[in-house]
Amino acid sequence: QVQLVESGGGLVQAGGSLRLSCAASGRTFGNYAMGWFRQAPGKEREFVASINWTGGGTYYADSVKGRFTISRDNAKNTMYLQMNSLKPEDTAIYYCASRTTMGAAMYATLYDYWGQGTQVTVSS
Repeated sequence: QVQLVESGGGLVQAGGSLRLSCAASGRTFGNYAMGWFRQAPGKEREFVASINWTGGGTYYADSVKGRFTISRDNAKNTMYLQMNSLKPEDTAIYYCASRTTMGAAMYATLYDYWGQGTQVTVSS
């Protein structure tokens, strides 16, 4: 059974930074693409960033491009999301997700496993 556990969320002032982590267990982490999604209150879950199995291919939502960086350490079975220059509109529950293929993807329906989420709150 695949398990994904997010950590690193919290409360930060606008302009600040946070680093989210997603620890994976239950299968060979390095064989599969991963992604970050978020869901704000009253809104649908949206794509944030994704990374392919090697870490050499990444995609970002336009809203976070240039501020967020996705990365992975396959030796540690962990994916990261470095978030800089945070804005109040970044406030959401952030979820990590895993595919069962190697290629990165932007659509939530293409992901098979999900974590429970970690809250990020950015105050103005």
